[in-house]
Amino acid sequence: MTTKEPVRRAFSVAVYPRYQDKVLVILHKRLGVWLPPGGEIAEGETPLEAARRELFEETGLVGTFPKTSPIDGVPEGLIGYEEHIAGSKGLHMNFVFVADVDTTHVEPNNEFTQWRWVTFQEGPWAETPPNVGQFAKVALEVDR
Repeated sequence: MTTKEPVRRAFSVAVYPRYQDKVLVILHKRLGVWLPPGGEIAEGETPLEAARRELFEETGLVGTFPKTSPIDGVPEGLIGYEEHIAGSKGLHMNFVFVADVDTTHVEPNNEFTQWRWVTFQEGPWAETPPNVGQFAKVALEVDR
């Protein structure tokens, strides 16, 4: 009998900043694809705390996370969850959020140099993993 080496697991967040009828997507330098801002959850953080931190660290934006579920205990702004293999980082278990922002001014960190505010119709969804466009649609449809 052989033992399989366990797959590394990392909890992460993705945040769709929303301004009026648009969401922000960034062209991730390392991955070369359009994605929402996000990253790994730090030890001791909740997913919502990580979403707030990642949004600010990557873009300089501060968001208001709307109530997205009538169910007690569901974090504000949570619109879904997905899992994907991320190379040597292993399995990413990704909490997906929407956050309303009051400006389109982005102060990019070193993970990207290109960004776009897009409506669902304008989005670069052909250049993203399929669920990126699917989540963008949900983010744009969630009540404010």
